[in-house]
Amino acid sequence: MALTKDQLIADIAEAVDAPKTTARNALDQLGQIVADQLENGGEITLPGIGKLKVSDRPARTGRNPSTGAPLEIAAKKVIKFVPAKVLTDAINK
Repeated sequence: MALTKDQLIADIAEAVDAPKTTARNALDQLGQIVADQLENGGEITLPGIGKLKVSDRPARTGRNPSTGAPLEIAAKKVIKFVPAKVLTDAINK
């Protein structure tokens, strides 16, 4: 079962003994900071979680699954996540 945003906010608020509105604002601000950093070509490390970075995916030729006809897939930037060793070790106990 996935953790919802409201559940995450409640858990953060409880962990730091702060109101839910403060936790919600902090989470929203974190999302904005990450987006701004990645938009400017940087990378961001979330301690204990992992690293987010932007990578270029080159243009390539694909196939239409229903017709089999070739089609060009445009180049684009993608976000890659590299999990921290601590996180990987925690789920592989």
